[in-house]
Amino acid sequence: MRIDRVAEDIHVFISGIYAQVTATVLTTPAGAIVVDTLPLPIESREIVSFIEDQLGPNSVRYVVYTHHHADHVYGAYLFPEAEVIAHDRCRRILATAGQASLQRARRETPALAEVSLRLPDITFDEEMSLHLAHRSLNLFHTPGISPDGISVMVADEKVLIAGDTVMPIPHIVRGDYEQLIETFERIKALQPNFVVQGHGDVLLKGEVNESIDSSIAYLHAIVERVQDLVRQGAPPKKLKEIDIEECGKSRIPLDGLVSRLHLDNLVALYRTFRQS
Repeated sequence: MRIDRVAEDIHVFISGIYAQVTATVLTTPAGAIVVDTLPLPIESREIVSFIEDQLGPNSVRYVVYTHHHADHVYGAYLFPEAEVIAHDRCRRILATAGQASLQRARRETPALAEVSLRLPDITFDEEMSLHLAHRSLNLFHTPGISPDGISVMVADEKVLIAGDTVMPIPHIVRGDYEQLIETFERIKALQPNFVVQGHGDVLLKGEVNESIDSSIAYLHAIVERVQDLVRQGAPPKKLKEIDIEECGKSRIPLDGLVSRLHLDNLVALYRTFRQS
C-alpha cells in the first residue's frame, strides 16, 4: 500500500490489493478523522497502526463514508471508538442491503470473515460541517455515481476528498450521468488544490480541471455513441466496438481496470436507452 502526504497531517492510503481504492486520514491534537476505510482487514489495519503511531490507540473521533460501496466501508469496524458519518441514503442502503451483501462477499473473499458492518451514527441530507481541533470540514452531497455520494472539503487546505465521484473514469452503472455532470461542474467551481479520487492517484491543482473536463467529455461521448446504436437497432455486442480511447479516456489507469468499467458504462446506458 502506498501512502501519499498531501498536506500537513493529511495522508492518503492507496490500496495495493484492490483497484487502488483510497482512504484518507486527518490527524489533529484532538484525534483523527478517517474518510473511507479500504475493504480488506490487512490494509485497514495498516491505517490503524499509522494512527496509533501518531496519536496513540483509540484516537479516531470520526469515520466518514463517501458512499455505501463495500470497498469504502468495510474497515470501519476497526475503529469502534469513532462515530460514523454518512449521507441519509447511505444509512438506508446499508441498513436494508448491507448485511446480505457482506455475507455474499465473505463467501467470495474469506479474508472478510472477521468484518462486521457498521451503520452510520450521524447522517445528513445536503450539507454539514465538522470541526476537530484546527480542522474544519465541509461535507456535501455529490450524487451521480451513486445517490448517496458525498465529498469532503478540508477548508484550510482546499483538499477535496471526492470518493468515487472522481475517478480515472466515471462509473455510472448505478448512477445518473446528468447528475454527475452537474456535480463535476460544482467541484470545478470549488477550485480545490488537491482532489483525492476514490480510486487512483491524487489529482494536483493543475490536473483537476483537465481531469474533470475529460470526464464530462467522456460521458457526452459514450451517451451519444450508445444512443446511436440503440437508434440503429444494433445488438449489444456492438458496444465492444466503442473504444475507450476514442471516447477520450486512457485504458492504462487502475492496472487496466478502466476498460472493464468503460464496458460496464456502455451496457448500463444501452439498457437504459432501450427501455426509454
